Amino acid sequence: MKCPNCNSKDIGKIGSHQFYCWGCFIELTVNGEKMSVYQVEEDGTLSSLDDLFSGDEMVQEFPQIHASS
Repeated sequence: MKCPNCNSKDIGKIGSHQFYCWGCFIELTVNGEKMSVYQVEEDGTLSSLDDLFSGDEMVQEFPQIHASS
């Protein structure tokens, strides 16, 4: 699995449908067929980056996540 933002393979699972990229410090959340991407801010809050990625791009990048969720 590669990060859709930086293409790093250094992805960790932090929850049942949540992943974290150690390469660019973003959080990925999978909810059914929808994936959301968030930037983790200094204070711990999450800022959505969904407007930077299209839905089709996410399905192509992470087919194994969608199949197992």
